[in-house]
Amino acid sequence: MIILRFIIVSILLCASGNSQQRKIKSDIIEKNNLSLDYLFYLPEDYKNDKDKKWPTILFLHGMGERGDDLELVKIHGIPKIVNSKKDFQFIAISPQCPIDFVWRDEEMLIALESLLLKIIKNFRVDKSRLYVTGLSMGGRGTWAIAAYRPDLFAAAAPICGGGDPATASRLTKLPFWVFQGALDEVHFPKESEIMIKSLKNKGGEVRYTLYPELHHDSWTITYDNSELYKWFLSKSNN
Repeated sequence: MIILRFIIVSILLCASGNSQQRKIKSDIIEKNNLSLDYLFYLPEDYKNDKDKKWPTILFLHGMGERGDDLELVKIHGIPKIVNSKKDFQFIAISPQCPIDFVWRDEEMLIALESLLLKIIKNFRVDKSRLYVTGLSMGGRGTWAIAAYRPDLFAAAAPICGGGDPATASRLTKLPFWVFQGALDEVHFPKESEIMIKSLKNKGGEVRYTLYPELHHDSWTITYDNSELYKWFLSKSNN
């Protein structure tokens, strides 16, 4: 069993409601001393409305951002958006995968689950509007964590990363919006399309955007698109 333990000082900093993206050092205690650090963002208005519960996004980065330097996690995706869009209306959790793992590993799935449950317990998260998205390795991780705990999420948006078709039956109640570059030679479109077909065959809800002129980087245009966030907010697991 993996136990997530937050450093108290970090929790107090976050609870202040400052909208700046915080670097959080956390410890996971288990036999190989696995650690999981993350960036954490609270919306500017979080501290002003003490009763409001907030939609929340879990973001999973790609292979190149693994390690122990949280600055790497800010390069792409939701952490990059948060730094430039000061009115971002979601709580954002952006963990960093240790160098020896990928998000699909069981150790990482357990760690992500522990992190999410701790955030839900300590902050005003709208549990009916918890979303997951990721790019490349994080796209694969999005499929994996959604299959591991489909009950936690209201919607998922994997970008340029396929999943395990054998898990499709677990995902039929979870809406997906899949994004992919048609010219991608890192994670080929076929990987996403196999997963989409498997999900549809099981009666799942899936939307697919294939960018005909894009290679592997299909995430910049996706995370810059306000329609993604409108789509997230349209989904609830109430």
